[in-house]
Amino acid sequence: MGIEVKSWELAFVPHALASAGAVMVLVWCIYLRGGLAWESSNKSLVFNIHPVLMLIGFIILGGEAIMSYKSLPLRKEVKKVVHLVLHAIALILGIIGIYAAFKYHNESSIANLYSLHSWLGIGIIVLYGIQLKFKVIDPFKPMDIWFCGIFYPGGAAGLRRESLPWHVVVGLFVYILAVANAAIGFLEKLTFLESSGLAKYGAEAYLVNFTAIVTILYGALVIILYSAI
Repeated sequence: MGIEVKSWELAFVPHALASAGAVMVLVWCIYLRGGLAWESSNKSLVFNIHPVLMLIGFIILGGEAIMSYKSLPLRKEVKKVVHLVLHAIALILGIIGIYAAFKYHNESSIANLYSLHSWLGIGIIVLYGIQLKFKVIDPFKPMDIWFCGIFYPGGAAGLRRESLPWHVVVGLFVYILAVANAAIGFLEKLTFLESSGLAKYGAEAYLVNFTAIVTILYGALVIILYSAI
C-alpha cells in the first residue's frame, strides 16, 4: 500500500534547513564577526553583508522560488506569480550582496575578481538575470516579453512549449552552480580567517563548515523535491 504525501509536506525538510542556514549565517556574521554595516571604519562589517545576502537572499529565496512552483497548493497562475516574485527578490538581493563584496574590496585596497569564487559569482548572477527576464522574437508579436516562464498573452503556444524545458534545465543548472559557489565562498573566507589566526578547530570554524554543509543539503533537496513532484 502506497503512502500519499502532499508536496508541501515534502518541502518541510528543505524549509527547516533554510531556517537553520539563515540562523547560522546571521550568528556567524553578527555575533562572531561583529555585525553588519554599509558604512564603517571596520570594513569587515561591510563584507559581512555579502554572505548574509548571498545565502538568505540568493540561495534560500532562489530555492524557495523553485520549490514554490511545485509545492504550493495554489492555482497555476498564482504559483507562477510567486515563482517570479521570489526569483526577482533573490536576484536583487544577490546583486546587492555582490556589490557589498566589491565595496569591501575597494575600501580595503583588495583586488577584485581574482578568485574562482568571484568569477563564478559574476557569471551566475548574469545567467540568473537572463533567466529572469529575456525576450523572444515572435514573427507575429515581436514585442512579446517573457518573464521567468510567465508568458503574457500573445506568445506563440508552440514556442512557449519548446522553450519551457530549456528554461527549467538552465534554471536548475544555474541554481546548482550558485549552491556550489556558495560552498566555495565559505571555504575561501574560512581559509583567509584561519591564515590570519582563527583557530582551525574553534567554534567559528565549525560553524562556517556546518553552514556550508547545510547550504549544500538545502540545495540538493530543492533539486530533489522539484524533480520528484
